[in-house]
Amino acid sequence: MDGIKKKSTLTPKTEFDSNPELNAVFQQQKTLTAYFAKKEELYIPREETRQEEKDELKFQKGQLLRKILWTFLIIALLLLISFAIFFFSKTYITTKKMNGSSRQTTLSQDMKSLFAPIMPSSDEHTLKGEDKGRINILLLGAAGENKPGGNLTDTVMIMSIDTKNKKVALLSLPRDLYVQIPDSNSFTKINSLYKIGLAQQKGTDLIKQAVEKVTGISIDYYLTVDYNAFAKIIDDINGINVMVERDIYDPTYPGPNYSYELFSLKKGAHLLGGDTALKYVRERHDDPEGDFGRAKRQQQVIQAIKSRLFSMQTLFNVVALNNVLNTLGSNIKTDMSFDDIEQFIKLSKVVDTQNITNVVVDAWKPDSLLKVSHITLGDDRAFILIPRVGSYSEIQDLAKNIFDQTELKKRQSLITQEAASIEIINQSTDKELANKIRKLLTEKLGLKNVQIVSSNSIEITDKTIINSGSDSEKIFTLDELIKKLPASFNSAKTESTSDFTITLGNDLIDLYKYEEDTMEELNNNSDNQENFDFTKGIN
Repeated sequence: MDGIKKKSTLTPKTEFDSNPELNAVFQQQKTLTAYFAKKEELYIPREETRQEEKDELKFQKGQLLRKILWTFLIIALLLLISFAIFFFSKTYITTKKMNGSSRQTTLSQDMKSLFAPIMPSSDEHTLKGEDKGRINILLLGAAGENKPGGNLTDTVMIMSIDTKNKKVALLSLPRDLYVQIPDSNSFTKINSLYKIGLAQQKGTDLIKQAVEKVTGISIDYYLTVDYNAFAKIIDDINGINVMVERDIYDPTYPGPNYSYELFSLKKGAHLLGGDTALKYVRERHDDPEGDFGRAKRQQQVIQAIKSRLFSMQTLFNVVALNNVLNTLGSNIKTDMSFDDIEQFIKLSKVVDTQNITNVVVDAWKPDSLLKVSHITLGDDRAFILIPRVGSYSEIQDLAKNIFDQTELKKRQSLITQEAASIEIINQSTDKELANKIRKLLTEKLGLKNVQIVSSNSIEITDKTIINSGSDSEKIFTLDELIKKLPASFNSAKTESTSDFTITLGNDLIDLYKYEEDTMEELNNNSDNQENFDFTKGIN
């Protein structure tokens, strides 16, 4: 090498020269080494020595860094595993509490479910409704035991998940919707059914059946929450971000012990704590839309809770998660199993939760699907909401097409284009029935050419029928009339020049017996309605 120099070894003068014996030994050894190559020494420059030392130090530092990195990775992995075990075990225990004692499982089944997220099996859990492409969850909100309102569910909402297109929709039904109590001949407001079901040891069965009848869709799961839990969950996740659309000022917000207190909130963005958020979703006195405006705010807050709950600052906050799960276990009831909840968590990662479709079934607009009416309780009038037509068909169409309402709008446009002419003949025992139906068709359904004609027959008809009077097939209008009156179609042609002739029978009298009141009357009497017990006498 160029950097290595050779230097011959010089033998200095020693005592061997003056000592013959030692010199003889030395000469002998020198003779032996003469057979070998001349001895050489290697000299390495100081710069290369320093570089090697630096390389060695760098290598040692790299080894240390790798050890530290691996240590941190192992610690992080252990923490992650510990967090996963905590989260799923806590979720599992919470689920058991929310389900009560209705599900009986063995220890081995419990352990299998508990460790399924960490040691997944090859079997994929399927949610109810998933095979049909749509999961429907009934969400119920009540004040809770020992609170004003008790178990009356002022929040009745359906969350639907389109598993194919990964969409979410919320459909709210008003608490004043007047429905038949399943398996009975009695009627009540829909918000009373949960309370009645609890009294009859039927749980949510009654309200589930009623909601299915109203909407025409099957309910796969239910979830009930009391308002205390609602407020506490929001506090557990350090509040929610809400955009208030207008100023709110209500000096008569219900306070403790049936008192009143002031609730006010300015328009704009707010970070709401639990108590304020609860007032925000329950407030209705200072809302021009009344209960329907409240339903919209409830949907808004549910989305805000979802956003905060699934944010990184909550998911990786052990204290917050623990508090939320404790609150859920103590204040929420559901029929979802642990496997269901685990699958819902997975599903939440792929569905579009930022663009939720929100629909409120209301009665305050010209095209609303409900109308205001009343019944008599003693000497008082109790205001209720009923379908504007003689059936739930419009609500069912809306619930069915909630993810894509373009079909409904297209259908309405085709009905308008058909411009069908309609005659109404009253052969029922109710003299006002023809006027009620004509008002429905013209003012609610937008059919323009409708007239009442006299009947040449005095015969009373029990069943309402529709006949076609022309050769033109105006099928969309015909289908609209059959479903919404409702009525039966008779294919026999009439001599009338109108496209359709509707012969009214007694079957519609009971469906249209309620007088129509105004939204102003409903809102003005909302506070008095709180004192009416629609469950009284129902066992």
